[in-house]
Order: sequence, then structure tokens, then C-alpha cells
Amino acid sequence: MYRSGVFVVDVRENRLVQVIGNTGDRVQVRRPGGGLEWEVPPDVLRLASREERNEAGLRPYQTGCERCAELEAARRLAASGDDLRVSRNATAEALTHWVMEHCLRKDKGTS
Repeated sequence: MYRSGVFVVDVRENRLVQVIGNTGDRVQVRRPGGGLEWEVPPDVLRLASREERNEAGLRPYQTGCERCAELEAARRLAASGDDLRVSRNATAEALTHWVMEHCLRKDKGTS
């Protein structure tokens, strides 16, 4: 099963959706940004690529994850400063969190 918050593609319709939970052997999804939820079998989903997320105008901090929002705010603040090292470190920290918490981990039956 996929972790809540991750963006996936329903391969049946090539539709980008966001995982919001799991119920039994099905995955609850909705369109990015909200709306009605529906359930799909996990075998019709695949992780959305960075390009697909970017094309949809999505950024990691838009997942509803509080830590993503904090890291994005810190990244923006660092980017507005004069220290390139600090800016790069803030970007790396935000991306590392995104990958580790939203792309690689999968729920073990909990949402």
C-alpha cells in the first residue's frame, strides 16, 4: 500500500491522484488539492514521477504534511539570503524529508 500524502498515477486513466488512506485491500485517493475521494485497487497505481508532479504544479509542501511546510518555509528563507551553502542545505533537507517520508515509505495497513 502507498503512504498517505504521496502522489500516484492511476494507470487506467493516466490520472494523477493523491493517496489519503487505505481501507482493507484498497487505496483511498482524490485529485490533488482536494475533492471527492474514491477507492482503487493498489495494483492500478504507480508513483508519480517528479516531472508529472511538476507538470501538475505540485510541490512537496502542498501535501498537507506539517513538516514539509516547515521545511519549505525554511528553504525559502535560506534562498532569500546571501549564503549559498545554507540555501543548498535547506533545499537538501526539504527534499530528503520528501523522499524519505512521502515517496519511499509505505503504510503497513494504517493511514
